[in-house]
Amino acid sequence: MSIVQGGRPKSRTLSSEILPEEGRFVRRAAIGLALLLPALVLLSLVIGTGSSSPGGAWHYLTGDPAARADAQLRLAVMDVRLPRTVAAVLVGACLGTAGCLLQAATRNPLAETGLLGVNSGAAFAVVLGLTFFGADSPTALLAWALAGGILASAVVLLFAASGRGGGSPLRLVLAGSALGATFHGLTSYVLLGTQSTFDTYRYWTIGSLAGVELSDLLPLLPLVALGLLTAFGCARPLSALGLGDDSARSLGHHPGRIRLVVAAAVSLLAGCAVAVAGPIAFLGLFAPYAARTVAGPRMTGQLVLSALIAADVMIIADILARVVIRPWETPVSVLLAFVGGPLLVRIARSSRLSTPGAPA
Repeated sequence: MSIVQGGRPKSRTLSSEILPEEGRFVRRAAIGLALLLPALVLLSLVIGTGSSSPGGAWHYLTGDPAARADAQLRLAVMDVRLPRTVAAVLVGACLGTAGCLLQAATRNPLAETGLLGVNSGAAFAVVLGLTFFGADSPTALLAWALAGGILASAVVLLFAASGRGGGSPLRLVLAGSALGATFHGLTSYVLLGTQSTFDTYRYWTIGSLAGVELSDLLPLLPLVALGLLTAFGCARPLSALGLGDDSARSLGHHPGRIRLVVAAAVSLLAGCAVAVAGPIAFLGLFAPYAARTVAGPRMTGQLVLSALIAADVMIIADILARVVIRPWETPVSVLLAFVGGPLLVRIARSSRLSTPGAPA
């Protein structure tokens, strides 16, 4: 649009009129989600499957002397609910950020964190640890799952980077799918001959936050921090990549290297999430889609909103998992799948479905 003032044209683009207002909306959405998070954390601490009432938990948190003297309340709030609440935030932020990165790097709006073989690699490693190395403790299973997920992703990156066109979206997807199918077949082969391994593996693979301890989470924090820092460091290159590989090269970026760095960050984040909670489907798909709907093509906004949305949704799902069939507990992955299946169909049929990172 051009406006003539004093005989000289003054350029005023549409983006200069609209983008500042959109930026304010994204910031307000991020602030709202960030403020919702501590409220959900508090709700998660006072609601549980045990006999401890929400009122008693609230009194414990507010420092009531009688409540603080109750050993059962302390066990319920500090030893059971607090670790799984921290785990829900951690797993949600990891899956949301990883899904956003993966969708932008592969330019596939339906991509999710299992695409690089992380889930199948972690599952195979858990089965190996259970069957041949006696890894039956939660800490041991977490270590095996993390190592398997990261190793599987490293193999995918090695295959994708070799040859011409290394690091392209198609090579990443094909390598991840092929390796995932291979690991799945090997996992089934090992499980067929070991009933005891299958019983333990079945509990892990269903996806749940029950039984998580703070001591299990502390060793993962440096890896999660490294993955998140790498993710936000990729925001600008991914924005350039959304314009196309040729445009990214003209701006001084290397598309293959960008995708390899993104895949490494996804491996760290998804590996940590799978190690803590087992395979969790749909969250890494839904959160980036919702974030992209709000933030548009801004990668930094997408990453922030994806992490916050996924963390909030994960806590809500974990709270519902405790009360849906009370006094028993529903695996959180079942609730997410129950909602995520129809949502995936809705997203696939949506007229707003677009390539992540592409200009609006």
